[in-house]
Amino acid sequence: MARFDVVIAGEANLDLLLYGLPEDLPLERELLADAMHFALGGSSAITAHNLAALGCRVGFISRTADDAFAGMACSELANMGVDLSRTVAARPGMKTGVSVLLEHGDTRRTLTYPGTTATLQFADLDLEYIRSARHLHLSSYFLQRDLQPDVARLLRFCKEQGMSVSLDPNDDPSGEWGAAFLELLPWVDVLMPNERELCHLAHEDDVEQAVERISQRVPLLVVKRGRRGAIAVRGMERVAVPALVVASVDAVGAGDSFNAGFLFGYLRHWGLERCVHLGNSAGAFSTTAAGGTLAFRNRAALAAFLERNGEPLLEAQTSPSLNVFPDKNPVSEKEVFES
Repeated sequence: MARFDVVIAGEANLDLLLYGLPEDLPLERELLADAMHFALGGSSAITAHNLAALGCRVGFISRTADDAFAGMACSELANMGVDLSRTVAARPGMKTGVSVLLEHGDTRRTLTYPGTTATLQFADLDLEYIRSARHLHLSSYFLQRDLQPDVARLLRFCKEQGMSVSLDPNDDPSGEWGAAFLELLPWVDVLMPNERELCHLAHEDDVEQAVERISQRVPLLVVKRGRRGAIAVRGMERVAVPALVVASVDAVGAGDSFNAGFLFGYLRHWGLERCVHLGNSAGAFSTTAAGGTLAFRNRAALAAFLERNGEPLLEAQTSPSLNVFPDKNPVSEKEVFES
């Protein structure tokens, strides 16, 4: 029996969320937010945390700085049961990555200091630890600068061990969307972009054309579509599942939470429609509290939410709330945006 369901190699950062700022941000002015929240950030860490909240056994490999922010991020992951025994100390002077997210209702600006995100290397990866899992998930490909040259080598290794692999590209801050990413697809079982990322990867303006082009290159393409939910394409099979409507605080980490929900079902060999439905449900639940992980700390509330939405999968493992802090009130009733 595998030690882990999933191993994730990536970043554990912090997100600073500021609410109520105007969309127009003039220079030389002090602008006041009406609310703020500090949260675990980084696509890799959010996915790991929420997979563990759903009940998966999760191993996590990351470079961690010697600063208070790294302590906060690792504490939250460990409290949810994510295994951190293979984290690697960052170089002296390197700091934990931080994203400042300026929420403007249905849109947001993101300013990121990548910090340790860019420094994880292939040499940092314990391959025996990785092969002790059934599945490898990678996020933030374009931010993981030092790992990029060896990602193909890592994915080949996983496939040689009989593991499955999922990949969420996330955004490319350079705007280049290089062809090297597409060369990874022969070793990817599940590709999980949102619509914007998919179009950039396919170099297509039309989403359907992008789906057609990329779905021919991977066994399973899962596309997060914001207000329209998500679709999954596997060969000739295609399913589309609408988003849930919830009272939403923000959509930070909703796409990563979708990944956690989808992969939970995928690793249990569920049908595509049910996997996408759980992905949508997990993404929706994440938006009911600030940031990408706060909602998932309350596993009793998570189980109740999933049961109301047709997924009573956590009855046997529901536990009391874990480190739940007071939350701000929902700011609007709107459909879920997958980040």
